Amino acid sequence: MLNRTNIAAQWAGWSERVGRVRAAARPIRRRIALFFAIVGPGLIVSNVDNDAGGIYTYAQSGAQFGNTVLWTLIPMTVVLYISLEMCSRLGAFSGKGLSDLIREEFGFRVTFFLMAAVLVVNLGNVMAEFTGVFWATDVFRINRYISVPLAAVLVWVLVVLGTAKWVERIFLAICLVYFSYVISAFLAKPEWLIALLHLLPPHLIRFVPNIRPFVQVPPFNASYAVILAGLVGTTIAPWQHFYLQAAVVEKRIGPRQYAHTRNDVLVGSISCMVIVFFIIVCTAATLYVKGIHYVDNAGTAAIALKPLAGVWASALFAIGLLNASIFAASILPLSTAYVICEALGFESGIDRKFGEAKIFYALYTALIVLGAGLVLFFGRYAKIILLWSQVLNGFLLPVVLIFILILVNRRDLMGDKINSRGFNWVAWISTAAMIVLTFVVAYTSLHELFH
Repeated sequence: MLNRTNIAAQWAGWSERVGRVRAAARPIRRRIALFFAIVGPGLIVSNVDNDAGGIYTYAQSGAQFGNTVLWTLIPMTVVLYISLEMCSRLGAFSGKGLSDLIREEFGFRVTFFLMAAVLVVNLGNVMAEFTGVFWATDVFRINRYISVPLAAVLVWVLVVLGTAKWVERIFLAICLVYFSYVISAFLAKPEWLIALLHLLPPHLIRFVPNIRPFVQVPPFNASYAVILAGLVGTTIAPWQHFYLQAAVVEKRIGPRQYAHTRNDVLVGSISCMVIVFFIIVCTAATLYVKGIHYVDNAGTAAIALKPLAGVWASALFAIGLLNASIFAASILPLSTAYVICEALGFESGIDRKFGEAKIFYALYTALIVLGAGLVLFFGRYAKIILLWSQVLNGFLLPVVLIFILILVNRRDLMGDKINSRGFNWVAWISTAAMIVLTFVVAYTSLHELFH
């Protein structure tokens, strides 16, 4: 029978249990809050490669070769995570940016030539982003001499007049737009089992007789080699590593917060490759099966989104492409300005005022003006700019990875946080594979050119 004493006792017992649950949940809430406070750089640099050049390369891959390129995604996810994790660890434990460390450890001459290569490749990437603006706005019949300069001004204002935290939040929100490709892929109703089987390496498929009839074998010719180099270059770009380490240093992430930054990199790497998987499956199920093997313009690429948007597919694709292009056109010049200023010892950072970092803002402005200006004059070569800007990334990547590997294995720099043996094996094998792929692309392209 209930009385005042029993009710009080039950209430006390219930309150005690609630208190224990709250106490147990507090560390979890603290970890989640800390993760979301630090999350950003890893997610941004991983997903910003789903830009104009990236979307074109993925769409062209699915249209030209169907599902036969999907086997590259798992190894690329591993390499993307490992390479970016090394940079976030370098930044957290050394407190210095990548180009700053390269200058200190290898000297000014080596740094100068590396920075020159980074500058040229990144200028090509900036051109690719403004080419994406031109393609996207062309769907709406907007002249590129209007759209490209307007986009350049918007990008400049977004970064120069905004704070680091404000800009980062905008970029994180923009990442959500990529899910239109996921929805479209489901509505296209591809053969999901067959698509998943193509994630297996081609040389292993021949040992599984029951699978072989359902899986296409890649052609491994010059065109396929160029696409592979483009896929790697657009997914694991050299500029990502410089930007991520600079962002980690600017956010003052140290050894205590490093574990959360590592999780940020992991989430970013996986989410990036999931989006890539759906873009390729989507284009393979729409463009490739209809015999459309070359993406000539935004209208052709938009056909992949028809299952989702129908007659509005071109508009949806154009909005997604414009979003991705402006997103990356903000980050790429920013990354380049960070890299050059770090290497030469100039002040940098978007939280600094223009008068405090004149060289940084001048470089950022020059890259935007030059990238947009060149696109206005060479817009008719859009396909070449979009694809080969990504291939050039693939050529530069192994050079950057070698520097990262040497630095992250310096015990005097990293203490006991140097790479494990497994990390080193994967990273060095990936670097060697990229060097081989670079020579294969160069040889096969020259062979086809002269024969």
